[in-house]
Amino acid sequence: MKRGAIRRETTAYAFLLPFLAVFALGVAAPLLYSLKLSLYQERMVGGRVFAGLDNYLTAVQDRLFHAGLARVALFLAVQVPLMLALALAAALALDSGRLRGAGLFRIGLFVPYAVPGVVSALIWGYLYGDRFGLAGEVSDLLHTRLPDLLSGGWMLASIGNIVTWSYTGYNMLIFHAALRAVPAELYEAAEVDGAGALRKAVSIKLPALRPALLLATTFSVIGSFQLFNEPSVLQALAPAAITTNYTPNMYAYSLAFDGRQFDYSAAVAVLLGLVVVVVAYAVQRATARTERAL
Repeated sequence: MKRGAIRRETTAYAFLLPFLAVFALGVAAPLLYSLKLSLYQERMVGGRVFAGLDNYLTAVQDRLFHAGLARVALFLAVQVPLMLALALAAALALDSGRLRGAGLFRIGLFVPYAVPGVVSALIWGYLYGDRFGLAGEVSDLLHTRLPDLLSGGWMLASIGNIVTWSYTGYNMLIFHAALRAVPAELYEAAEVDGAGALRKAVSIKLPALRPALLLATTFSVIGSFQLFNEPSVLQALAPAAITTNYTPNMYAYSLAFDGRQFDYSAAVAVLLGLVVVVVAYAVQRATARTERAL
């Protein structure tokens, strides 16, 4: 028995070893190196010196970093609920069995997720343009002036539209897979009790979607704080509306590769990672508390 237990443990570690190696090289090592960078400063006199938490204290008081975080928080508060609501409605429509051309609908909604983020931003950027895009052509056709969707007041909503277009189908598939896993006996019992389609959705389908909804919400929250591709691409089309600190990721990138402030950029990136962890944990705790209350 002892030999068998040792053999099983050895086999388990053998299967885990490739993942652990990739995790160590691709995740753990860069994180540790970023932490090390964030503790140093490059000074005119003295060269590279150990600075302790000075970079973090500076980042905590950095107004540009605060502005990017506030913008991303607003984006998260509006875009994520809207996107998940659309995905949920699409999944419920597919699961109802009353939607004609369900296969075409599912594929059509999922196809934008297969388009790379840079390409999506380019496509929508040229559609938004009031001088060179579809919006401009519609304005000329109607002899009117449509809102400039690449202006500062509309830019966050325009980016939100791109992200919603790209990821609604992905979240729809998560919800639809969860609905497909609901036992048919529950629906049969509900029909015996005289429950209609609305009652089934409220009492059976929505409770079954809670784990999937938590997963999709967590991914969406993390993705919101990682916002980079869309504003970076649109910056070339609207440089006055998108600054280098438009999002925290863009700010860290600009500090590192434009300002050559690698140490401070690492501190900003580490702080952003901590914010993401705290917000994602808060979302999970709030969801778990709501489930216990129900």
